[in-house]
Amino acid sequence: MPRILIVEDEPDIALGLEKDLTRHGYDVRTVGDGEEAVRAASGEAWDLILLDVMLPKKDGFEVCRELRQAGLQTPVIMLTAKTHEAEKVLGLELGADDYVTKPFSPRELRARIQAALRRAGEPTGGTYRFGACEVDFDRGEVRRDGAPVDVSAQEFRLLTALIKRRGRLLSRDQIIDAAWGHGTFVTDRVVDTHVLNLRKKIEPVPAKPRFIRSVRGLGYRFDG
Repeated sequence: MPRILIVEDEPDIALGLEKDLTRHGYDVRTVGDGEEAVRAASGEAWDLILLDVMLPKKDGFEVCRELRQAGLQTPVIMLTAKTHEAEKVLGLELGADDYVTKPFSPRELRARIQAALRRAGEPTGGTYRFGACEVDFDRGEVRRDGAPVDVSAQEFRLLTALIKRRGRLLSRDQIIDAAWGHGTFVTDRVVDTHVLNLRKKIEPVPAKPRFIRSVRGLGYRFDG
């Protein structure tokens, strides 16, 4: 269940967004000012942020700037009643991923959200190195000490999902959404089995994992 932080100070709009997105399978939290938005976005793991521009305490531009300067890469869709091109350009230059102008239809917004989540879940290309391993996203390969590692397509998708969210605690449900696809029925045991298989292939000591770490009762975190 993707987690969405809604930052909106107009109660009617915030409630409408919360109800609609919850009904369509999202885990939603709403905050009403810019300072609270920074705290919530920085303190929890989110899959996407809906960020209104006109906010009390800090406007949406300030919030977006602070989050990007802090290194937060969560997709941001800005919501605004303003239609001036310069303001849209400013939001995008500050690191927003998309811009939706009020009034908008819930259907359009959901389509924008789905597109942003898809983009965020795609490999960025290039390679990523950790320990003795190298993941080549362009070629779909994993190498260890320079030699190819035999990983299945699903193991590669799982490893890619963990790497893209490295440092973040992910529940098994979040891992399923990211690596198998939202709405796919996969049991927790299947996730655990794939993690165990990956550890055997990439960990120096699989019984004492250094990269794919278990957080008891909560899920997994990739530390690479």
